[in-house]
Amino acid sequence: MSDLHTNYQGVFDGRIGFGRKPALLIVDFINAYITPGSPLYAPDVVTAVAETVDLLSLARRAAVPVIFTRVIYSRSGLDGGIFVQKVPLLRRMVEGEPLADIVPQLPPALDDVIINKQYASAFFGTPLAAMLTSLGVDTILLTGCSTSGCVRATAVDGMQHGFRVIVPRQCVGDRHPDPHHANLFDIHSKYGDVVQKGEVMGYLENLIADG
Repeated sequence: MSDLHTNYQGVFDGRIGFGRKPALLIVDFINAYITPGSPLYAPDVVTAVAETVDLLSLARRAAVPVIFTRVIYSRSGLDGGIFVQKVPLLRRMVEGEPLADIVPQLPPALDDVIINKQYASAFFGTPLAAMLTSLGVDTILLTGCSTSGCVRATAVDGMQHGFRVIVPRQCVGDRHPDPHHANLFDIHSKYGDVVQKGEVMGYLENLIADG
């Protein structure tokens, strides 16, 4: 068993590293996760939002493209397919629902992009991959929630579309610590690099210094 564990660690502990041109992707940091009393409320997401505030500010100083996502459905819910059948609560996420709005701590700027999505991955059924490719982006700085759902799905698709996926661990959150940590482990093992926020901040500061 110890040999198997050693071999596993040797296979799945590599790092892809940062590229030359990043984008900051903020996945589903919406009021539903930070509002006490909301069915989706998650204190760890509140913390992750707070940790992302200065990261967003630094990304803007570095002239890094910023993309937000949120889950939005038509009033009929038909565009949610099986997903809203599995999780009927999601049908509340329509235009005009305050819980579906991006959190006030991270207000989008005029030049930021907001992508409305209907499924877990920020790539599925959206123009994200084409947009990043056209911008010459090679690195996704991935923040948001939930770690076990939309963040993981986006990390998998990001890697499969040929992007370096970097997850600052303090800037993602989930409703429960067990799936949070398990999925960070899996993301780091196979789909991207899970790093300390300070490492991402240092990377952005170097971009600013390099002009």
